[in-house]
Amino acid sequence: MKPLLPFTDFESASTAVLNHLQSQLGFTLWMVTRAEGNDWIVLNAKDHGYEVRSGDVFLWTDSFCSRMVVGDGPRIAPRSVDVPAYADAPIGKQVPIGAYLGVPLSRNSGELFGTLCAINPSPMPESIVKDLPLVELMAQLLTTVLEQEFKIHQQRRELEYARSDAMTDGLTGIFNRRAWDEMLMQEEARCKRYGHSACVFSIDLNDLKMTNDNLGHAHGDLMLKRAANALQEATRESDIVARLGGDEFGIIAVECLPEMQRELLARISAALDSAAVSASIGVSQRSVSGSLEKAYDDADLEMYRRKHDRQPLHIRRKCPNN
Repeated sequence: MKPLLPFTDFESASTAVLNHLQSQLGFTLWMVTRAEGNDWIVLNAKDHGYEVRSGDVFLWTDSFCSRMVVGDGPRIAPRSVDVPAYADAPIGKQVPIGAYLGVPLSRNSGELFGTLCAINPSPMPESIVKDLPLVELMAQLLTTVLEQEFKIHQQRRELEYARSDAMTDGLTGIFNRRAWDEMLMQEEARCKRYGHSACVFSIDLNDLKMTNDNLGHAHGDLMLKRAANALQEATRESDIVARLGGDEFGIIAVECLPEMQRELLARISAALDSAAVSASIGVSQRSVSGSLEKAYDDADLEMYRRKHDRQPLHIRRKCPNN
């Protein structure tokens, strides 16, 4: 008999849960998913016919799960065609679904993370309903492992932020380019593992050279410090703010949905205005199929276009009063 060993992470726990549930309950496809904005991301899959793989992305509103979590349909539907909310769901018209099972995966805060779910091309026996407590127990196990892993990653972030002076810009006190490169890579790994959203800002001060030339480098240094302070004040504690060199700054906004990106852009613009710092800003959202590095490159291109055209950021007019 194999020894009982603890799960090493959320991924190994979800793999074990999917394997166990499929062996006990059947169903052709079992998944652990992430609901992130409009995206329904497959984090782990046990599939014997639908050709669904980890990393696949579907539209959340097309899914049975989106209806299940708001109570429009039951957690187990042995004949999904008999449930109006499921019979009308677009995903049921894309692939054959005769039976459905799904339970929410929720954070301790009550926020929906995703689902543990299964589908089968043909209906299942009505007796499958009695197994719902087992599936709910497995979902609780997964969310417990997930919360512990998130705590560990938050502690790691805090340790990363507390690294030595080698990771800090000597003038402004924020992260330097070396720290930025490391953290960009680390956050990308987290995005891939958990389906997190994120966005990247590229910021370039418009008048630093003119200030240095006309007023001296001491005034230029003060401008850089004001800019760094403004960016830190506008961002969240979990966000990464770095001076990338010269008059260039970057921000990685972690777990940041598009609507949050717009609010953050407005706060950054307002904070820089209040600090009397003129800057060109580019921003790009990480796509599920892309990377944070690609998002940074896109943000950098947008920043340079704005710098060339000196376009005003009209979105700042929407800045909330906070």
